[in-house]
Amino acid sequence: MTLNIHSIAPNFKLPNQDSEMVELDKIEKNVILFFYPKDNTPGCTKEAISFSEFLLKINKFDCKVFGISKDSIKKHQNFRRKQNLKVDLLSDEESNVCENYGVWVEKSMYGRKYMGIERTTFLINKK
Repeated sequence: MTLNIHSIAPNFKLPNQDSEMVELDKIEKNVILFFYPKDNTPGCTKEAISFSEFLLKINKFDCKVFGISKDSIKKHQNFRRKQNLKVDLLSDEESNVCENYGVWVEKSMYGRKYMGIERTTFLINKK
């Protein structure tokens, strides 16, 4: 599935790092979703820290920020604590949301092909 500008964002319901369920249709703000491959890896850590550092500015635009990966709730808890992150991290262990947003793709490293999350960010208008 490919999402384009003006596409309807697929709804989802995923647990955050505190096991609280987050449902897109229930959020009454603009939403920034950043999909990332794995907690505690260099690029993903830098990305999550950047969103956390700019969170106050982002909130001024009536936005809520969520990071999504296949990592478990426990891994998200550890990642947030270790990096002092302020953004909510959602756990998509079955990769259903990743597939619905078209970020679960075939990747290649050192000639080896595998499935993984393509780092992607979506801005979803609250309308």
